[in-house]
Amino acid sequence: MSSTAPTGTRTVIEELLRRIGEGDPERIAELYAERGDWKLAWPEAEHGRKATPWIRHRSTRADAAAHYRELAANHLPDQVATQVERILVDGDDAVVLGEIGQTARPTGRAYRARFALHLTVEDGLVTRHHVYEDSLAVAQAFEVEGR
Repeated sequence: MSSTAPTGTRTVIEELLRRIGEGDPERIAELYAERGDWKLAWPEAEHGRKATPWIRHRSTRADAAAHYRELAANHLPDQVATQVERILVDGDDAVVLGEIGQTARPTGRAYRARFALHLTVEDGLVTRHHVYEDSLAVAQAFEVEGR
């Protein structure tokens, strides 16, 4: 990271959200520590579904970049309506609340899903990324008829 990298929990989280909005996986990943704790609140049996390959636990900066590449590859880029409603900060921890609006590329189905992110920032980098979202809405959007 450059010497002009953001510092402070709120500043890092706001920059992370800005970069996510821009959609460049490598630039997004620059804000993650080399090793981190990335978990999703999906049933373990659902991780690794072929229809939603980005939904799995991760642990490295390279994993973070892969997550954002896979997410982009499976959604229509011109049909995103994600809204951040609130960022709550307590020391190194932040919670981001909002609603995801996306369209599944393979099925063309749009979905809306409430989400909460629990993020931890240490030394200007995200070390924890825990996602809590409406996994049923996402799964249904990617569900192929007849399966």
